[in-house]
Amino acid sequence: MKTDLNGITLAYGDRGKGLPLILVHGFPLCRKMWHPQAEVLAKAGCRVITPDLRGFGESGMSSGLVSMDDYADDIVALMDQLGIDKAVTGGMSMGGYVLLNLLERYPERIAAPIFIVTKAGGDDDAGKAKRTALAEASRTQGILPVAEAFRNILFAPATQTDSPGLVKEVYGWMSATAPQGAAGGLIAMRERKDYSAMLGSISQPALVIGADQDQALPLENSRIIAEGLPKAELCILPGGHMVNLEQPEDFNKAIVQFLTKL
Repeated sequence: MKTDLNGITLAYGDRGKGLPLILVHGFPLCRKMWHPQAEVLAKAGCRVITPDLRGFGESGMSSGLVSMDDYADDIVALMDQLGIDKAVTGGMSMGGYVLLNLLERYPERIAAPIFIVTKAGGDDDAGKAKRTALAEASRTQGILPVAEAFRNILFAPATQTDSPGLVKEVYGWMSATAPQGAAGGLIAMRERKDYSAMLGSISQPALVIGADQDQALPLENSRIIAEGLPKAELCILPGGHMVNLEQPEDFNKAIVQFLTKL
């Protein structure tokens, strides 16, 4: 589905009826990453909304610089259009940065946050420099430098050898990302806030999902979020950064159990 909001066309999936659940994808991905979740969670009684962030998947992009505020504003505008006052919202990796922005600026719209293989802190100088260089490469050379940079860190080592089809599928999604969209995402991540100090003021019940073989964002980041939140439960799954695809049954079970408690 597609809708026009905030000066762009936003593509999204909308499946099921019941408790609104928004899942925000990571970088440099799109809503296709949630295909093992959407049907199962819809059958479990959720209305599962999976947007493509601006510049990713089938969504359009803005002409100027993009910020985490823009991504968050788009989510809220989509909620308004769909008549959703409040939603459980899960953010994977970069999607988690969008979720933290939402919790800062629109806390009343988040029923409960689900932090998926993400971190609360900002980038250090070395991290910022890497993002700047990769954004420049994306603008000048196209998407392949980005897809190549992420190909080897998204999966647990065993997944890379045992599930080459899955690795190839995800590489295909990354390769289809618009270079300007990827460059915009890299700069937005570079400029994002450090939300470590805000964690203690997040009052909603929260679920934090970490992966024990995550090569993109080590498990320690998930522990830090869980320890910083007043009402969090931590779920550690075997797998890499794409743990929702590597361990879909355990991942879905963790979310369903959390939602049942709500």
